[in-house]
Amino acid sequence: MKNVSPRFIEDKNGRRHAARSCNAPCTIEQGMRILGGKWTGSILWHLQDGPFRFNDLSRVIAGASKKMLTERLRHLEDQGMVLREVLTTSPVSVEYSLTERGRTALTFLDALREWSEAHLPPVQSAEEQPLATGGKCD
Repeated sequence: MKNVSPRFIEDKNGRRHAARSCNAPCTIEQGMRILGGKWTGSILWHLQDGPFRFNDLSRVIAGASKKMLTERLRHLEDQGMVLREVLTTSPVSVEYSLTERGRTALTFLDALREWSEAHLPPVQSAEEQPLATGGKCD
């Protein structure tokens, strides 16, 4: 892995300044702008199992509001990661699937899944979590 440290220079008052800084987003930042949004990884991960109609996807990703899911799907569609297809059914419905570009993110997401399983405590389901005292969430 490449690890480049920025170089700093000190002025006559002892203040440090970056001698070499990025004026444009670096490749990590560019990637995070596409994949770093809340629910984005979950959407891509679930779409690997095949096309999903909007309501089915919202049921699978229950923590995301329909508004947020719509925003994330539009963003992913704009980035060429997800394909939106209007089905000519009655009533009309919409189906989402991964594009080839979207599939390329699955390797990264699988590595994130493996890291999370190895380094983070397991998440309890809503049924397993104790109720917060006083009916308030912490």
